[in-house]
Amino acid sequence: MESYEETVTTKCSTMKAALLLLLLLGYTEAVASSRVFRTLSHLKPQRGDDGQTAAVRELLTRLLGGRASEFSVTVNSSLAEEGLDTYKLSSGSGGKVVIEGSSGVAAASGCYSYLKSYCGSHISWSGVQLQLPVTLPPVPSPVTVRTPHRFRYYQNVCTSSYSFVWWDWARWEKEIDWMALSGINMPLAFTGQEAIWYKVYLSLGLNESEIFDFFTGPAFLAWGRMGNIHTWGGPLSVSWMEKRLTLQLMIVERMRSLGMMTVLPAFAGHIPQGILRVFPKVTVSRLGGWSNFNCTYSCSYLLDPEDPLFQWIGELFLSQMVESFGTDHIYSADTFNEMSPTSSDPGYLSAVSGAIFKSMTKVDPEAIWLMQGWLFINNPSFWQPAQTKALLHGAPIGRILVLDLFAETVPVYLKTESFYGQPFIWCMLNNFGGNHGLFGNIEGVNRGPFDAAKFPNSTMVGTGLTPEGIEQNDMIYEFMNEIGWSSKPIVLTDWISNYSDRRYGQKNTDARMAWQLLLRSVYNCTQILHNHNHSPLVRRPSLNMNTDICYNKADIYKAWMFMHNASSSLGKSSTFLYDLVDITREAVQQLVSEYYLEIKEAYQKRDLQQLMTAGGVLVYDLLPELDSLLSSQPGFLLGSWLKAAKSMASTPEEAALYDMNARNQITLWGPTGNILDYANKQYGGLVQDYYSERWGLFVWFLVQSLNKGEHFNQDKFNKAVFVLEEDFVYNGKEYKESPTGDTLEIANKIYLKYHPQAGKKRFINKSKDLKLSL
Repeated sequence: MESYEETVTTKCSTMKAALLLLLLLGYTEAVASSRVFRTLSHLKPQRGDDGQTAAVRELLTRLLGGRASEFSVTVNSSLAEEGLDTYKLSSGSGGKVVIEGSSGVAAASGCYSYLKSYCGSHISWSGVQLQLPVTLPPVPSPVTVRTPHRFRYYQNVCTSSYSFVWWDWARWEKEIDWMALSGINMPLAFTGQEAIWYKVYLSLGLNESEIFDFFTGPAFLAWGRMGNIHTWGGPLSVSWMEKRLTLQLMIVERMRSLGMMTVLPAFAGHIPQGILRVFPKVTVSRLGGWSNFNCTYSCSYLLDPEDPLFQWIGELFLSQMVESFGTDHIYSADTFNEMSPTSSDPGYLSAVSGAIFKSMTKVDPEAIWLMQGWLFINNPSFWQPAQTKALLHGAPIGRILVLDLFAETVPVYLKTESFYGQPFIWCMLNNFGGNHGLFGNIEGVNRGPFDAAKFPNSTMVGTGLTPEGIEQNDMIYEFMNEIGWSSKPIVLTDWISNYSDRRYGQKNTDARMAWQLLLRSVYNCTQILHNHNHSPLVRRPSLNMNTDICYNKADIYKAWMFMHNASSSLGKSSTFLYDLVDITREAVQQLVSEYYLEIKEAYQKRDLQQLMTAGGVLVYDLLPELDSLLSSQPGFLLGSWLKAAKSMASTPEEAALYDMNARNQITLWGPTGNILDYANKQYGGLVQDYYSERWGLFVWFLVQSLNKGEHFNQDKFNKAVFVLEEDFVYNGKEYKESPTGDTLEIANKIYLKYHPQAGKKRFINKSKDLKLSL
């Protein structure tokens, strides 16, 4: 038997060994982490401090006019310890507010931080509230804020089509200012790349018809770039490409002047069919159709990574990009976005990613590959651990930077051991298709980045915004931008009250109550994909529609009531009017679901009177009222979207094509409704002439079904309603690009007529007027 002394000695030896192992593991972990960070250390602003200082001062002048002179702003890159952006606030002589930042972005963030915290200001897509005090408040004691991570990323590859597609420089300038004020230092810069591709393809021997047949129309370029589709919505004119090229030069210049690190596109392996004519011996595979598109507009050709042409094309394109726009050494490429590779063999997948990365480093030895992590969410059955690791390890550790694209709801780092060692950015997606609709998973956003940073062997290096579309839900994006500078979760109830005060320029109890209700309901949704608007309002009608919501609808009606109550005090605030429309729109959207269920129930009970009553109210009163409300605010106009599209044209024919692109994207999304209603919007004009027309036809079909004693035929209805949908896309009808009507009057009218507790009957019997026809 072992003696006591021997037992103790054995245990001590075991403990020493265990401790040594833990230290070794910690050392290994630290080495792995430091290796990741070391490979990214060269990513930094290219402009000097003086240039960035001048750019921030110019931004402040655009924002505040003459009052910008009351600020003393400087950039001092030495403030950034370990590459972490930092800003300092203090008071200087003569009452000036002194702001110092480690980069232009940090200094701009400091400016907005001061405006929020000391002046109660607000800046967002839907409007600004900048009622500054006559004398700027002093900073009682110096404030220093350092971001916990190196990068604050912005954009989804789809944003360029769902939101940016028709933008001119004036709109881009405002967006870049907003980015800097929000602390974003790593944005995509994808505009103008087709001009480079055009030059590359011509140099390879393709003719113009082959190139034009490959490019999509402007509204669908994002998916052409990822190899999902080709041709649809085209042709893309040389004039378009030249204008976008000029715009891109202005975009990257302004971004870099503010200290941002731009992300340029790289070659992902997709090629035009014309390559096969010029190089008949080239080795390619053909991917399958994407999202209900057949091979007329899909089934892209993917160049084999071992084919010498892969490197040739990749080098040609990237060298032209760098020559035209310079570089910050970060390049984006997505080869398998929502498309399965032709082989699941890890060797093949590693070869593909290795070839992509090699084509980058041949041009730029310091290249970092930025990869969207959506593919791992979209097709988890294919991307098993072996396949995921193979793809991510096709490049050295630290040289692929992954966007955990939908991390607030489906964080991938948890299932991939922190992306198997590659660095990643924790991102909030929040929006699909640029849909209107109040939504957010604010608890996930408030906790998620901090959980990710504490994850064992975490390789997290930043936070990001990755919405498919923007210009909605200002609150959740502002919150996420603040999280990027925070070292711990934020007290939500306090934050939302302060947000309400800043957004409207005054403290209002009713407005605060409305936002508290929104915080606990629409902005506290955790279910997967509930942020894609599937409301019956914006979907093709059927008897099997999804009316589920992720919150208690009573909260929306209560928030609506509080906003209605606040309108007498806040009615002169532009941001309040926007929110009054938006919250009323959300409530009406819920009412549409209720009327739909009444219509469905009446049909199933064969109650013709009830069916005609509910259908009549919906088609002849509720939807027209909603359309009038939306038409009263500049942020909800179909005419603005269409005007922006046509303004990009050089000829009447091009204007008609862009008009079709703009209409098709937000309705049919493809020639035959391939991704029907995916990018639905709630615009004044669109509700009346598209959604209301569909609902009218649907009710008519149901009435005819009861009158004839026949079952409702969905296929027959789909064919009939497609005629209406397609006509809307091609009819060229003009829509007003300026608001009409008084928002407060229209909102009040809808509230008194339809709010469940407004004390009035919620419907008007319009059944006698229900005279719909095909």
